[in-house]
Amino acid sequence: MRHASVTIMNRLIAKRCVLAVALMLIMANALAQEPDRRHVTPVKPETNQVKPPPKGTDEKIIQQYISGDSTEAVNQARKDSLRRAYKRYPKLTDLAVGVNFAEPFFMAFGQSYASADIHATLNMWNRLQPTIEVGIGWAKSAPDGMNFTYRGKPSPYFKVGANYNFLFKNSPDYQAYLGLRLGYSTFTYDVTDVHYMNSYWHEDLFSEIRGERSHALWGEAGVGLRAKLSGPISMGWMIRYHGIFNYGKNEHSIPWFIPGYGPRKSSLGFSLSIYYVLPLHRQSTTPSQQ
Repeated sequence: MRHASVTIMNRLIAKRCVLAVALMLIMANALAQEPDRRHVTPVKPETNQVKPPPKGTDEKIIQQYISGDSTEAVNQARKDSLRRAYKRYPKLTDLAVGVNFAEPFFMAFGQSYASADIHATLNMWNRLQPTIEVGIGWAKSAPDGMNFTYRGKPSPYFKVGANYNFLFKNSPDYQAYLGLRLGYSTFTYDVTDVHYMNSYWHEDLFSEIRGERSHALWGEAGVGLRAKLSGPISMGWMIRYHGIFNYGKNEHSIPWFIPGYGPRKSSLGFSLSIYYVLPLHRQSTTPSQQ
């Protein structure tokens, strides 16, 4: 009996060993067929999906998208979206010719000097605007606290510079800009009715200085607005801060007034202009689609 029990026990152990070996073989085969996931770097899901063309895209582009040629269609759609977000105007958008009448208008209300000019502004990309001004200035004044009368003969002046339009994404009909100018004038003036007291004889003396010639070079920086009134007619104004770089002094006098600048000791100027705007491109009032 004891021998039979040992035999049965040996058979059970043998069966268990066979089952263990079989399980080990099955696991080894499974591991050989499937790689170890612990060493696999996770892959980020694809997010650069091709989206349909945005609303307003050209019909030809939409057909390309539907037909499966989506690469060119999507690229063109992106360009169209950028054009709608960032409006682009032609290089030569328009030319504005204006007349500055501010100081002649003020002269009608008692101002003793004036400068008037015509100016032309070339609008490029509705952003950068080179400009030139040509005008005449004159004066007749007895300055407060002074003992003379100053007569500035009508004399020319010239200014060159440029504006930068901050509303370049909007219609050229409405502009807000920063401007810089360099001005120059050569002019003639008289100083008359010069009154002073002779300290020795205690009598009043009068004299005059005529035909004095001078020149001046100055710079300006200012801000301005321009708005459309009707059709090609616009109106605008500009406040200017200016300073003299150099001016001519004479032996017996110095200029009180400079054409295009104003009184020599002033630091502010103002212009008010009427413009005629000449379009230079058939799509000057709409964004370029090039």
